[in-house]
Amino acid sequence: MKRIRGIRVVLLLLVFALVAAACSSSDEPDGTTEAAAEEGSIWVLLPDSSTSARWETDDRKFLDEAFTAAGVDFNIVNANGDSATQQTQAENAIAAGAKVLLLVNLDSGSGAAIIAQAHEAGVKVIDYDRLTVEGPGADVYVSFDNVKVGETMASVLEPVIDALGGTPNVVMLNGGPTDNNATLFRDGYAATVEPKVAAGDWNLVDDQAVPDWDNQQALTIFEQIYTAAGGEVDAVFAANDGLAGAVVSAIKSAGADPIIVSGQDATVGGIQNVLAGLQTMTVYKAVKAEAEAAADAAVKLLRGEEASSLTSVTLNNGTNDIPFIALEPVGVTADNVADTVIADGFRTWDEICVGDFEQYCPADR
Repeated sequence: MKRIRGIRVVLLLLVFALVAAACSSSDEPDGTTEAAAEEGSIWVLLPDSSTSARWETDDRKFLDEAFTAAGVDFNIVNANGDSATQQTQAENAIAAGAKVLLLVNLDSGSGAAIIAQAHEAGVKVIDYDRLTVEGPGADVYVSFDNVKVGETMASVLEPVIDALGGTPNVVMLNGGPTDNNATLFRDGYAATVEPKVAAGDWNLVDDQAVPDWDNQQALTIFEQIYTAAGGEVDAVFAANDGLAGAVVSAIKSAGADPIIVSGQDATVGGIQNVLAGLQTMTVYKAVKAEAEAAADAAVKLLRGEEASSLTSVTLNNGTNDIPFIALEPVGVTADNVADTVIADGFRTWDEICVGDFEQYCPADR
């Protein structure tokens, strides 16, 4: 009997050991292991889902893929345009053990407050796509050269506007005034527009910002500009595809022919308008490359690398020189859609060539 009891004890110990081993290697709900969870987590704070389709359809997808491949614990949330919500999300992230925040600020003031709180808790912050220009700044900035984005718009539109002859009437329809990127985009195309106006080659009809990049407000603002100009508007430097879409809608409602319009983000709607001849161009910022670069930087910071080791380039936010991982934008017209956004797998013909837009797509796609 003593021998049997001894065997039972050994068997029980073996069972306990197997259970413990199974628990130690089990996956967390998001697919990461306990080991990954122990090193802390990365939280992504997206701004909204209305000003541009990219945040939910592109950035979320590519960041999710990159963090999953890296095997780290992560969470992606969206503030839906509310800075107070984003502040709460940041607080929740810090309380949950985040060691790195990937932040797309809604404005620099609220962004600076989040960065200050994170740094106080020993949490690293990456400014993603938008630079926080108030306060000492984030640890790293990952984005495109945003002045170059505006310059790219101008490089495509300038010869098309000049080809109109006479003195073309142009409008600058800029992004949200609280978004530093909007300022940089405008700096980029204004470097072409303002000298042309000063030389008397172009006439500047209006130069307005659209609060919060709100597309409905953009429609109202442009309709007012268009009416005040008696419909005499030849070209619009619209800072993204959402604003460009508002211009296209206003022109259609007026029963006028399409005018020259820029855009940005290479959204499905933007590409459709470009192919249909309703929008002259859009700026393609390879979001997949941007997301992968940001994810790589976040993982390295999570695992103890210094921000200064990630890049030799810096950008001053007004207070400090911030390590800057910079990417290059590309201008997309109807002539190079296939060679850019389609070739990169960023967009597909299947999602673009639907309904009335199918007629503008290549037959051999």
